[in-house]
Amino acid sequence: MSRKSHQNKPKRYPSDLSQGAWNLLKPLLPAAKSGGRPREVSRRRVINGKFYVLVTGCQWAALPPHFPNWKTVYHYFWIWRKDKTWQRLHDTWRAWVRQKAGRHKHPTAGCVDSQSVKTTALGGEARGYDAGKQVRGRKRHVLVDTLGLLRVVVVTSVGVQDRDGARLLFRRLTGACKKLRCIWVDGGYRGTLLEWVADRFQFALQVVLRCDDQKGFKWLPRRWVVERTFAWLNHNRRLSKDYEVLPETAETFVYLAMTRLMLRRLAA
Repeated sequence: MSRKSHQNKPKRYPSDLSQGAWNLLKPLLPAAKSGGRPREVSRRRVINGKFYVLVTGCQWAALPPHFPNWKTVYHYFWIWRKDKTWQRLHDTWRAWVRQKAGRHKHPTAGCVDSQSVKTTALGGEARGYDAGKQVRGRKRHVLVDTLGLLRVVVVTSVGVQDRDGARLLFRRLTGACKKLRCIWVDGGYRGTLLEWVADRFQFALQVVLRCDDQKGFKWLPRRWVVERTFAWLNHNRRLSKDYEVLPETAETFVYLAMTRLMLRRLAA
């Protein structure tokens, strides 16, 4: 290979889609709109740019020149957030991962928990202070299945109580959760929430408590699954803190992180 052709070869990053993952993703992407100018950018490179921001935590404007212009990459991210394309793609691959593991695509059990994350000095909606954990920022409320795969995520101010966040979470449940019968939670969800859920849904909350004399870390049945999901999210630097102005953008990055994880599993 000549030196010139070597220089023109696109640079690969660890966050890029593999060929197998791209083959899975490409048929499900939204079709180009009719009319207007033909598309001039590679959708694969655009998605690789989104994954680069997710994994490395860089600013949009700091995207390396090997990707399309950062405004183009952000435009696709913003459009697909507004029309929930990433959430739709995420739900499709979640069903595939469950079926590959020998599970029904609709789970019967799950686990709910929250994760408090710090925010930056940038302004934005839904920010607060948790005096108990001494964290200023936001809180991610998630529902996962028994494989740790995400069902729903809601991002709120960190000052929102877990019980109130769970109500917001359950109101977003879709038909993909219609077979849920049991959801494991920790002691922070006790109280009126149990009755509220029993009156409105077909599933019940089961509280898994720590021993009163427990010191240090101890593995707890069922609850470890959602803690592992939080660990998966923290592998992406963009999610190590909440850098977003809007909570909806923060939710989209969570779906993006889980989508990348599942694509890598399916393409392996």
